[in-house]
Amino acid sequence: MSAGGAVEPGPLGAAAAPPHAPAQPPATGHLFRPISAEDEEQQPTEIESLCMNCYHNGTTRLLLTKIPFFREIIVSSFSCEHCGWNNTEIHSAGRIQDQGVRYTLTIRGLEDMNREVVKTDSATTRIPELDFEIPAFSQKGALTTVEGLINRAISGLEQDQPTRRASEEAIAERIDEFIVKLKELKQVASPFTLIIDDPSGNSFVENPHAPQKDDFLVITHYSRTLQQDEMLGLQAGGPEEKLEEEDLRNEVLQFNTNCPECNAPAQTNMKLVQIPHFKEVIIMATICENCGHRTNEVKSGGAVEPLGTKITLHITDPSDMTRDLLKSETCSVEIPELEFELGMAVLGGKFTTLEGLLKDIRELVIKNPFTLGDSSCPGQSEKLREFSQKLDQIIEGGIKAHFIMNDPAGNSYLQNVYAPEDDPEMKVEHYKRTFDQNEELGLNDMKTEGYEAGLSPQR
Repeated sequence: MSAGGAVEPGPLGAAAAPPHAPAQPPATGHLFRPISAEDEEQQPTEIESLCMNCYHNGTTRLLLTKIPFFREIIVSSFSCEHCGWNNTEIHSAGRIQDQGVRYTLTIRGLEDMNREVVKTDSATTRIPELDFEIPAFSQKGALTTVEGLINRAISGLEQDQPTRRASEEAIAERIDEFIVKLKELKQVASPFTLIIDDPSGNSFVENPHAPQKDDFLVITHYSRTLQQDEMLGLQAGGPEEKLEEEDLRNEVLQFNTNCPECNAPAQTNMKLVQIPHFKEVIIMATICENCGHRTNEVKSGGAVEPLGTKITLHITDPSDMTRDLLKSETCSVEIPELEFELGMAVLGGKFTTLEGLLKDIRELVIKNPFTLGDSSCPGQSEKLREFSQKLDQIIEGGIKAHFIMNDPAGNSYLQNVYAPEDDPEMKVEHYKRTFDQNEELGLNDMKTEGYEAGLSPQR
């Protein structure tokens, strides 16, 4: 059953007149300022807009802000003093991500109903146990909770019930029965599954156990299909000119892009590099002249390996922090002593040192906005502080620990300082991938032999 487009009572409102109140002067610095209750200069802009409920003029308030280590967003709120109608929405102001994301959450208790959720316009919400789906672009984006998502769906289904009871009584009765089932879900009498699938990659579901792994929240990153690219308005890439192999090895390629921090025009440099005792990789680096932001990303220059690779390093000395490291997008990282696991695609591909990666992990965990401020649970700050201290001790060599890289695609690398001899503190295992791992890499549906037979014309 689908909630369709009936969830929202109407559009936010169209600008129809000069501003109701003078717009706030832009603050110095970036247009999108980090969200903070202590920033008094960060004030919303007010615009007089047409109310689509009573057709009188109401007020729209826009706040351009940035959630640290997540996304730039635009929070908009409309209210009408004539009829009392109001509406609040959230829009992603950043770029569409390179991959889509799917969150699969198993709800087991009332505490799971309070998990914070960022749901964009392009996200599809499903509850398989009820065969219920809210299609993409049928609701506006929202910063809410799991319970808030269900309440929104209930409000949308109830909206046109009086009209249905007058014209189609049988359908109205079935919808009433379904609304009762949705309301029963909020009591969590039995576990159920919530799936949020966002091709744009800009949705988010809170992990209240961070930095530890949440066994009941599965995050899957995937490549978009052609239909999903068209739905998001992305133009399919055309044929590219083939460059000579020697040119690719010796030339630094450049292409235009936008800075991920300030969205100003920037340039990305790309180079094919050979890593000794490993393989070729593509290193991409972006430097923004406007804000000074720097970022680098690494892509594998070869194919997916026949076997997956698991690298286990026993960190026993501070000199281990200087080992070169290549982490591909398909590689997960685990530190058993801290009960910490970093999933695939998080932090992207990186070519750095072991110390550099551990510091990136620390920044990612302790500065997550959903573990700070009013949204954090009691004791969570202390748990994050303890995690940060232990990670610092590992970096300084005060604690011996195991560092595990597990890459099903076999495209990750950790430097062997004893090469070409074996490293006594490092164990490299090659294993056969499972069906699920092949599915995540898109290999199950890939046919590399005998595909010509399917292309021959039938006679």
